[in-house]
Amino acid sequence: MTLGTFHFNFPNLDVVKIEKDDQIDVLKPQHQKEIREIVNRLALFNPTMIVIEVNPQHQSRIDSLYNSYLAGEHSLSRCESQQIGFRLGKMLGVEKLYCTDDWGIHYDDVREVIFDQEHPEYENFSEYFTNNPDSAILYRPDVIFKTESILADLINRNDPKNIKRSFGNYLAGPFKFSTNDNEFLGVDFRTGQWLNRNLRIFRNIQKINTEPGDRILAIYGSCHLNTLNYFFDCSPEFELVNTNYYLMKNIKDN
Repeated sequence: MTLGTFHFNFPNLDVVKIEKDDQIDVLKPQHQKEIREIVNRLALFNPTMIVIEVNPQHQSRIDSLYNSYLAGEHSLSRCESQQIGFRLGKMLGVEKLYCTDDWGIHYDDVREVIFDQEHPEYENFSEYFTNNPDSAILYRPDVIFKTESILADLINRNDPKNIKRSFGNYLAGPFKFSTNDNEFLGVDFRTGQWLNRNLRIFRNIQKINTEPGDRILAIYGSCHLNTLNYFFDCSPEFELVNTNYYLMKNIKDN
């Protein structure tokens, strides 16, 4: 099961940014209560393994923080990996949270354009990326974690209809960028920045040693679900479970 979230600490590194006035402090009591309710609902899935959006190179740090949390010596940070992942892991007796994120890899000519400030196309790409010419047509999920609740927001983000719409954001804007040398440079950029990245994330999850009957919960920014869910759904090794069945279960029951 994948849980698509907004990033609770608001680093604003995604395609669609969250304005400062729309942000919340998840450490406030009312939001802590909401998060505990979400964790209780996710516990109904009874995951035996929890996967988080952290690069594997930080696994030892996450292990240390999680063990300190289990021992009552660590206060949770604002990030969803800890607010949801650590809490749920402790509740269910999960021994370890797996770090599986990756940044993807680019073709050499793409790397030169996006990273080499001396490249003649560097400024053009930076301008195109920053001032997205297709910004008016991008899908922007309703920001309702502030006006309604975090739970309502997560239900909206994990709706398959909205997950599909979010993939369109990666097929516009910088996707259309071209140079005299490469009319598909924007396509190649998205190939590395998004498709390759999520394929690598999927491979990292695939590498986890599992046993028949294991139940994996992957906690990622909701935009990742537009590819990750498809990979899991197509894979002969996994059975993808409907997240909103659990997020909405008690709402229906009550």
